[in-house]
Amino acid sequence: MTAVLHTWGQTLTQHVHVHCVVTGGALAPDGTRWIAARPGFLFPVRALAKVFRGRFLAGLQRAFDRGELHVTGGLAALAEPAAFTAWLAELRQQAWVVYCKPPFGGPEHVLAYRGRYTRRVAISNERLVAVADGRVRFRWRDYAAGDRVK
Repeated sequence: MTAVLHTWGQTLTQHVHVHCVVTGGALAPDGTRWIAARPGFLFPVRALAKVFRGRFLAGLQRAFDRGELHVTGGLAALAEPAAFTAWLAELRQQAWVVYCKPPFGGPEHVLAYRGRYTRRVAISNERLVAVADGRVRFRWRDYAAGDRVK
């Protein structure tokens, strides 16, 4: 599996999400052959969301317990163990969204996909409209409004 963590959306507001590429099958236990996943997806999407949430939050807890998680700024209050525990409890109650796409067409498609998310800046020059008076104006697509450019 390969993963890329994003902390913003196209409007540059906080939108924490992870892009993952997972194989469409696995090697047989004896390593002699490839066993393809069933048609569609390797895992049921709802189950994947629950397992991912559980593993992710368990990893956060481990990092916190080891002193490897450093919270600053607006999250500084989470440095207190009771506050961190309460925050994780809230996150466990929320449904996490998992969006899956059908398998890629091959290695070239995987590399192109990864490249879009790992080898670019937060906002490309062609999206810039103006920079003046300490403000930056840029174009973005509003998917909720029929993919309109705003």
